Amino acid sequence: MVKCNTMQEVRREIDRLDRELVKLLAERQGYIEQAGRIKGERSAVRDDARIEDVVEKVVAEADRAGLSPAIAEPVWRLLIEKSIEHEYTVFDARARKTGTD
Repeated sequence: MVKCNTMQEVRREIDRLDRELVKLLAERQGYIEQAGRIKGERSAVRDDARIEDVVEKVVAEADRAGLSPAIAEPVWRLLIEKSIEHEYTVFDARARKTGTD
């Protein structure tokens, strides 16, 4: 982490991190899209056990990295929900194209 002395420096570093986060989220979205193409049934898109596993791992990693669980857990739960919505979209588009459900 860069030591900042002005708000301009803080904002520049936050903007830099935001650009990196967007790249990482885009990569994560790519894997969500692959899952939407791979899963054979629409009911497999939402996996509550997997959701809890991911959140548990994220909270543990957040603790190691010094990220507040009060930030990490709700952010990841929202990310997961939005990812599931996107995966349904990908799954449904594939099903319409192939004529399967």
